[in-house]
Amino acid sequence: MQFKDYYATLGVEPSAGEAEIKTAYRRLARKYHPDVSQELGAEERFKAVNEAYEALRDPNKRAAYDQLRAQGYRPGDEFHAPPNFGGEHGFNFEEVFGNASGGHFSDFFESLFAGARAGGRHAGPGGGAKSQHGDTRSKLTVPLEAIYSGGSVRVTVNGRQLDVRVPKGIQPGKVIRLNGQGSYARHLLLEIEYAPHPQFEVDGHNILHTVQVTPWQAALGTSISVPTLGGSVELKVPPDSDAGRKLRLRGRGLPGPPPGDQIVELEITAPLATNETQRKAYRALAKAFGEKV
Repeated sequence: MQFKDYYATLGVEPSAGEAEIKTAYRRLARKYHPDVSQELGAEERFKAVNEAYEALRDPNKRAAYDQLRAQGYRPGDEFHAPPNFGGEHGFNFEEVFGNASGGHFSDFFESLFAGARAGGRHAGPGGGAKSQHGDTRSKLTVPLEAIYSGGSVRVTVNGRQLDVRVPKGIQPGKVIRLNGQGSYARHLLLEIEYAPHPQFEVDGHNILHTVQVTPWQAALGTSISVPTLGGSVELKVPPDSDAGRKLRLRGRGLPGPPPGDQIVELEITAPLATNETQRKAYRALAKAFGEKV
């Protein structure tokens, strides 16, 4: 098994802050998303980007990974994880909706953070941190698609597989209680957190999404296809729209009450002129707006 450089995968320096890492992740995830990119190998790049972000977004995982880099490991080096590296992780996350983060993680990741996709915080062989009442607590990271649709999430606890029902629209920080499923017949308390998504952010029950349009689409108005958690829908872009304008898709956010909306922010991008005809068109556009070219 070879050592992976997660910083290089995201194109950031090891000194990068949380915001810079998140920005790089979202840019690359959009670029290589299987529903968007037609590039050869895009799906594998998408999986690699998600794996790198999963390792670096969590301060504890990142610190553990940085310890290995400090020992001199470099990309491609033969690697075997030290025993019990990364702490105890009692949950092995398998969810019936399919892996919304872009596929299973590599053997390298699993050797460092076995069960990390459950987002668990664990201490000791009991498979979770003990609360003051003796119950077992852990975090359960759930894809937004599962939060939107509801359904079951499968976890493995102390060698037993459990199907956990996830209510539609459940908010982060809420706790699902499984009676008698913790250590020593105590209760298992699973605190919900949302998995990062390459296309969407969450604000309460609202879903936030940025879509790119051309200058003429923004100026003249158009209709574009926009992804939502429930599938793609058509969005009308009004004429004379500025960059940063926010359009609302009502009822397309997370289930309520009240149901959320999807807020779509316009980002205006000018396509690269790749031939003389296109460059002439840009020069004509500049002249039409009083620019000297």
